[in-house]
Amino acid sequence: MSWTVDQQLTLTAVEAVAAIRSGQLLATDYVATLLARAAALETLNALTALNMEDALAEARRIDALPAADKARLPLCGLPVVVKDNINTAGLLTSAGTPSLDGFKPRTTAPSVAKLTDAGAIVLGKANMHELAFGITSTNLSAHAGPVRNPYDPSLIPGGSSGGTAAAVAAHIVPAGLGTDTGGSTRIPAALTGIAGFRPSVGNGGAERRYHDPDAVVPISHTRDTVGPMARTVADVALLDGVITGDTSLPAVTLAGLRIGIPGPFWTDLEHAVENAARAALKRLEAAGVVLVPVGMDAVMDLNRAVGGPVAFHEALTDVPAWLVANDAPVKTVAEVAARIGSPDVRGIYDLMQTDPLAAAYPDALNVARPALQRHYEDTFSKYGIEALLFPTTILAAVPLDELEGSSTVSINGGAPIDEMNAYLRNTDPASNAGIPGLSLPAGLTHDGLPVGLELDGPVGSDRRLLAIGIAFEQVLGTLPAPVI
Repeated sequence: MSWTVDQQLTLTAVEAVAAIRSGQLLATDYVATLLARAAALETLNALTALNMEDALAEARRIDALPAADKARLPLCGLPVVVKDNINTAGLLTSAGTPSLDGFKPRTTAPSVAKLTDAGAIVLGKANMHELAFGITSTNLSAHAGPVRNPYDPSLIPGGSSGGTAAAVAAHIVPAGLGTDTGGSTRIPAALTGIAGFRPSVGNGGAERRYHDPDAVVPISHTRDTVGPMARTVADVALLDGVITGDTSLPAVTLAGLRIGIPGPFWTDLEHAVENAARAALKRLEAAGVVLVPVGMDAVMDLNRAVGGPVAFHEALTDVPAWLVANDAPVKTVAEVAARIGSPDVRGIYDLMQTDPLAAAYPDALNVARPALQRHYEDTFSKYGIEALLFPTTILAAVPLDELEGSSTVSINGGAPIDEMNAYLRNTDPASNAGIPGLSLPAGLTHDGLPVGLELDGPVGSDRRLLAIGIAFEQVLGTLPAPVI
């Protein structure tokens, strides 16, 4: 079979692997097509580095394999991008910040290695909000620059994994890896019309599904995790299964499936987002899903007591620990801060170095966080629900700010509020509780901008949550590709 460029660009990850395994599509042709796509869409600024020669060499190696060997590779010839804060040996890992410009670590993050061992090909590194400390991906460091939303290049793609999201949404690759501390896979997924997953972290140890110690430029060891992003939930589940070794997907029957609708996550929404989200709810109800109103009145107050103290305090020790462990060219937070290019991130790092929330950290970690986790556990149990469902973000994508990197936003003509806090409102609680969260497309606003719905489940319910997401996606469909 001869595949046109347009046919190749529309392939999902599952479809691409099947085509390459069967010999219908050469990995070398597919990689060449996507490299050309990346070059043609360079103005989106989705990537910080292309792995051109190595990617083509790996594609040639895969094409030369016997059919039996290809059949044993779950990701045979699948091109992916990897966020620029995740270690890739011999390939740029700069976290989008000048002090690490050109840095190439000696090790590869285990999550990436599991993908490449399964036949995936790293096409390049994805741009991001500088040091992952933001939700716009308007990176203002000289060597990175702002990532642009494929649905409208004047708008933010969300962050901090905005480069991965933009590359996937723009059909530069079918899938990739981001990281998530407070919403960094789910927010950009929602704003660019793709699926983004935050796996269970729990209290670490056996509850943590992805283990990448000293292999990701960090913010918080309590909250950080790598997460897959793709144009379909099935593709996200494929990558998750390879990384964890858990490939089971339980059967999901929508008729009678009890899903919680948590009131605090549905308040103060942008009208266009609420309209699209509620239209999606009606379609799910028509398919038999039982939507259960859920009271979680304490969730936002509990979350506020956790997020800031944990992220600010842990970054002070976690960042230098990564710098030293990876023999980076700088070794201290102060050295990193001195060269930060984005004003919003510089402000955070300058404040962080004073450790203003140090006194609040012990209670945040040992009192408020367990209370937040119990609140979620009690909610799932009390209402007999499998997951919670709500808009991933309270507003759609907004214009990017090329002066500060992040600013304020107004919702429905209301008073300006902090942009970062607005986008984090619905994603941050699950992050602090350590439970899994999946954002999938709900539809488009009347202006043609993507809206995401998030499913949060109990800790350890990852594969069940992904199976529910696949079932929901079959009802809601995927979004039309952006016209670029």
